[in-house]
Amino acid sequence: MTQALELRGLSAGYHGSTVVRDLDLRVGRGEVVTLLGPNGAGKTTTLCAISGVIKTHGGSVTLGGEDISSVSPTRRARRGIAHVPEDRGLFFGLTVAEHLKLGRRGEHLDAELAYKYFPALAAITNRRAGVMSGGEQQMLALGRALARQPGLLLLDELSLGLAPVIVERLLPVIRQFADETGCGVLLVEQHVQLALGIADRAYLMGHGEGSTSYDASELLNDTRLIEASYLGGDDLDLESLATDHNQKIYERETQ
Repeated sequence: MTQALELRGLSAGYHGSTVVRDLDLRVGRGEVVTLLGPNGAGKTTTLCAISGVIKTHGGSVTLGGEDISSVSPTRRARRGIAHVPEDRGLFFGLTVAEHLKLGRRGEHLDAELAYKYFPALAAITNRRAGVMSGGEQQMLALGRALARQPGLLLLDELSLGLAPVIVERLLPVIRQFADETGCGVLLVEQHVQLALGIADRAYLMGHGEGSTSYDASELLNDTRLIEASYLGGDDLDLESLATDHNQKIYERETQ
């Protein structure tokens, strides 16, 4: 599978403090990868390092085979990275239609693409973001990102503040978009089961580290490994559980 994104030995953080250490990660074209772990594990920092919002301390960020580690956030966006932050990045005084016209200089957003994947937006084109429900705001944030026709989509906690039933409607749209357009997706999500339900693979992060890739469907059935990584149980040995997880898969596949 052609890689949309590859991180090698990535280290990043804030104000001289390293939050993410020596992280290896890859996302293929048309692949949905979820990044899981407890609060403070470095998930949001990883997304910000990829989009260039923060500078890396070491390692490389490769997009479509090209090292973009020293490229500005604006140029990364021009090269196809769309980043939806956890605060959604909306302008409360602007309408849906205005958001779907608001691009970089020379950029054309495909509003019809946003309406295709989120038909509910077409009925509220003149509604301002500030008076929309949380679910509508998230649809707009996602729709605007899709309208940019990205090659790599970074999603940070799209379920934040939303009822699980809304999240259940949004996540399959992301899966559909990846399948139909070949866009690679890196998803940070607190609803572990829902995220794994649409993902191809997952990475488990803890204390800024975690470069092991897991098959999402296999991980979905390994509750102890999820508990050890995502909930951060102090009485659980994550490394030994990961080894046990991989051993069970190996034994089953070689029987």
